[in-house]
Amino acid sequence: MTQETDGIRDKAMTTITASEVKELRDRTGAGMLECKKALQENDGDIEKAIDWLRARGAAKAAKREGKEASEGAVGSYVHMNGKIGVLIEVNCETDFVARTDDFQQLVRDLAMHIAASRPLGVSKDDVPADVVERERGVYLEQVKGEGKPENLHEKIVEGRLKKFYQESALMEQPFVKDPDRTVEQLVTDVSAKTGEKIVVRRFARFELGA
Repeated sequence: MTQETDGIRDKAMTTITASEVKELRDRTGAGMLECKKALQENDGDIEKAIDWLRARGAAKAAKREGKEASEGAVGSYVHMNGKIGVLIEVNCETDFVARTDDFQQLVRDLAMHIAASRPLGVSKDDVPADVVERERGVYLEQVKGEGKPENLHEKIVEGRLKKFYQESALMEQPFVKDPDRTVEQLVTDVSAKTGEKIVVRRFARFELGA
């Protein structure tokens, strides 16, 4: 018997209980058969099965990139007794999905996240160019002051700009309620769960006196 055949046999012998399938389904929203297969493929390890399903979900969501997302919702969030407010537009493909609990929760979560994390744009391309150039200039002066070799200056500055984008671009920020995921991963997961393309179109954040 080959090693490959042994691997197939081991997966087949893994006992998957109904409660494990239910737990995975509750946590991911995937179908029961998909959940069972994910657990079998990962020897009953729920966390690995979640990652397996997320990878498949991301692939499904990517296939919908050409779809038109013209429905959706405008959400709002007000914090600190009216001192911080957020408006956000999130789009999907159909009004049916726009009215689902999963989509509405996503809109609320994104508005709350924006209030807490102060992003400067939806993606790094939306961060104002003058802000980026100002940061680039600061980083370059820092690198010079640190005595780094001149041939490494640009590489180090680009590395610091990458971190700046992770802090300033909404889709690249760690999601405040689950820092192990970026906002982009959160949107991708909900897109996979609903079966529709989801796009964060725009947002506005207001802070009293700022």
